[in-house]
Amino acid sequence: MTRGVRLRGQTADASGRAAEASVARDYLRRGFALCAARWRGKGGEIDLVAEQAGTYVFVEVKSGPTHACAAERLQGTQIARLHVVAAEFLASLGLSLDTDCRFDVALLDRTGRIEIVENALMA
Repeated sequence: MTRGVRLRGQTADASGRAAEASVARDYLRRGFALCAARWRGKGGEIDLVAEQAGTYVFVEVKSGPTHACAAERLQGTQIARLHVVAAEFLASLGLSLDTDCRFDVALLDRTGRIEIVENALMA
């Protein structure tokens, strides 16, 4: 791996962590409890898991120059993976698939403005 590739990877990771932290703060301001950040199961990773009034919210964070560009970065294979990992998360808490939950997508543009698309990924 070349130095340039490694630096781009590190920059992307730092940018992703900053975006996730910004979104986490947004959910906290809106009264959610943060259950997990970068939760990893056998099926992959969920960026954020929040909870409010018994509803678990699985959040995928995407960033790009515009909100539309960020939204385009969400692929079908990722959506399927998110559903699998969410089920793993619920099982890790001893909860069933009947637990009230939803999948949000948090979009960040280059200015850091956040747009939350609630219930964006129907199971």
